Amino acid sequence: MLKIEIFSDVVCPWCLIGKRRFERALAERPNAQVEITWRAFQLNPDLISDGIDRQQYLQQKFGGPDRAKQIYRRIETIGAEEGINFAFDKITRTPNTVLAHRLIRWARGHGAQDAVLEALFSAYFFDGVDIGNLENLVEIAVINGLDDEETFEYLNGPDGVREILDETRLAYNSGITGVPCFIINRQYAVSGAQEPQAFFPLFDLDQVEQANLPAQ
Repeated sequence: MLKIEIFSDVVCPWCLIGKRRFERALAERPNAQVEITWRAFQLNPDLISDGIDRQQYLQQKFGGPDRAKQIYRRIETIGAEEGINFAFDKITRTPNTVLAHRLIRWARGHGAQDAVLEALFSAYFFDGVDIGNLENLVEIAVINGLDDEETFEYLNGPDGVREILDETRLAYNSGITGVPCFIINRQYAVSGAQEPQAFFPLFDLDQVEQANLPAQ
């Protein structure tokens, strides 16, 4: 079985595109056996905890909205090819993503990792929801089957903060400078929102290795 760790950030549009393409790869290789763990990577690790106004963020990162529109127009085109209808104009705030990553980690322990991750991507990129807001995150958790009081208590406390910061630090120290980044069996890496074909050699290699294992 391939153990795949995917470093990503929930405010990264390329991460959603990469997720869709990876899902297509799995659909085209239905016999591939994978265990997926989503790891935290903060694109903006120094962002204040409450996040900042979207226009201020675009000014700081791209020099203003005009340059940002050019970049996001290309992302919208590529996203549409994957069935993703980005609504960047609905986003009014760029959040700090520590809370969102902690929610993903919490959901992993409750068997709802992928559902919560999908909901976070959808809330942010399609509806412009501030996914750095505690109440919004609890609402997303409840919709996906998690207990509201337990989730609130977890997110409102310190549990998981160090782990999220450590994962981000590990990624940067390991040379990961952009996401998504897929780490396979701690041996191979596929960086970026690659087309499904990029994963096929790894899927095939795993099947060959499994076939060569001695009989029990």
